[in-house]
Amino acid sequence: MSRLSIEDLRMMRESEDHVEFKSAEAGNFSYDGGKKIFPKDRRKCIVGYVVALCNEGGGQLVLGMHDQYPHKVTGTKQAENGIGKLEGDIYRDTRIRTKVYEIFETSTNKRVLVIDVPPHPTGKVYKFEDVPLMRVGEELLPMDDERYYSIIKEQEPDFSEKICEGANFDDLDPTAIKILKQKYSRKQNNKPFLTLDDRQALSDLNLVKDGKITNAAILLVGKEDYLNKVFPQAKVMLEYRNYESQINFDRRTQFSGPFFILIDKLWKAINDRNGNIQIREGAYIFDIPYFNEEVIREVIDNAFAHRDYRKESEIIIKQYPTKLVVTNAGGFPAGVNINNILTVPSTPRNRLLADILSKTGIVERSGQGIDKIFHHTLSEGKPIPDYTESDDFNVTVILSAMVKDKAFALFIQDAQANLPDDNKLSVFDILTLCDIRDENVVDNPSMKKNLLRLHSMGLLEKRGKTRAVFYILPRKYYEFKGDMAAYSNAKDWSLDQFANVVISHLNEYGKAKRVELNSLIGNHISEKTMRKYLQQLKKQGVISTRGHTSGLEYYLKGNYKSQIILDGKVIKFGPNAGNEKED
Repeated sequence: MSRLSIEDLRMMRESEDHVEFKSAEAGNFSYDGGKKIFPKDRRKCIVGYVVALCNEGGGQLVLGMHDQYPHKVTGTKQAENGIGKLEGDIYRDTRIRTKVYEIFETSTNKRVLVIDVPPHPTGKVYKFEDVPLMRVGEELLPMDDERYYSIIKEQEPDFSEKICEGANFDDLDPTAIKILKQKYSRKQNNKPFLTLDDRQALSDLNLVKDGKITNAAILLVGKEDYLNKVFPQAKVMLEYRNYESQINFDRRTQFSGPFFILIDKLWKAINDRNGNIQIREGAYIFDIPYFNEEVIREVIDNAFAHRDYRKESEIIIKQYPTKLVVTNAGGFPAGVNINNILTVPSTPRNRLLADILSKTGIVERSGQGIDKIFHHTLSEGKPIPDYTESDDFNVTVILSAMVKDKAFALFIQDAQANLPDDNKLSVFDILTLCDIRDENVVDNPSMKKNLLRLHSMGLLEKRGKTRAVFYILPRKYYEFKGDMAAYSNAKDWSLDQFANVVISHLNEYGKAKRVELNSLIGNHISEKTMRKYLQQLKKQGVISTRGHTSGLEYYLKGNYKSQIILDGKVIKFGPNAGNEKED
């Protein structure tokens, strides 16, 4: 919402205009109820009013003006020199993205603070201290059941299929229509579609209904001047900064116009500042771009298709040398969140718009575009796409340009090259391989199924036995990495490796209980093998034990400890020393 003036505010009415006025002259209007005891008193605070206004469809909390109509300016010291902090605190405590700004009465220079509260997302109710609030006269009361259920039962209307009132065929761009027809014809293998006149083609795609132009038609093929007039929020802002710590951008470019023309111009601008990382390893010679075209296009296409066009903000793209950040208005589509983004098919917010983009090959169906984003990004050895800054009001994705693991990119490239076309690695396979590399394995049926499959394909190696079984990436990955020591260290330990670690620990700390040795050794050998190795070290007079069961402790024998001190090294054990039978 644009900023309101003092005159705008003066003539607004609290109930009709969804605004709440408070004098707050001293600047001590309670933020969150403070030390007040009774709930009805605690609610009358900044957070309480923000929650209630959001539930009512948005509005303004105005501090520094009297609540009697017409509203007189009293001035306030609330949040002086702390507007940014107040915005941050409200978001932290409510997850509601407010905009806070100050305005001054010209004649008196008295200061007014305005907290602009957005409407609640579809089907979402906000609460203060676990109570959904609404305004009733001068009170903030628990929301009644009728209003509560009406909100949670809300369904998002398809903005894109609605008729754009006043639009006619002359408001559409012939060049954009031509591109749409070409892409549809190619994707659907339907050459006769190119011969249809423009009106018939758009009608067949439901972009024109009974001669009336839909919002989707305007967004996709509308003339730029008309589009800017009816949907100014459909612009895309591309900001470039040389450093991530910069507040002000070095360059900002505005892109507007029909999507089928806009998207290519936008990608060209991003690509003009693109670079690549050269990969040269044996037979493998290829470049990894900082910003993969398929990934960037998919992210932007999704933002365009799924954003909430009822919100006034544009799509914002922030480009840096090492990352790209894309933010669009509106939270995730119904049923989708950060945790299930790869597994749950979403209900498109703009079904007609998404349908056309799918039929023309711009976006994938059923959430497969997200699969593509993750698949390409991880296959290039880059960090996982980061959606953690998303919330109910915006979706934000952060894409890193940096290749953190060239060896992994080579490993995936090699694996895919040697797999048949009908059995290439899926995004879930690659995620599992990443989890194994990063030692981030979750014990669930889906993960186990993937582990077994990848092991059968030779893309994982199994280590340990029985309960100590674990997986590592295969030898080839470590060869690409140039770190065969790490590969050796990940294998089942020999008696030599085990003995050197245990002896070094006992030599430094004097003694150790079994639980300490388990922690020290980890999954490198099974429990049975550990018992065997400890028995062997006892037989050879290296270690001794004291105590019983849970109190059992291991020590270096005196003679052996003296020998370590004299020789300055650990004795090498024979290759078959650990193969004798246990006592």
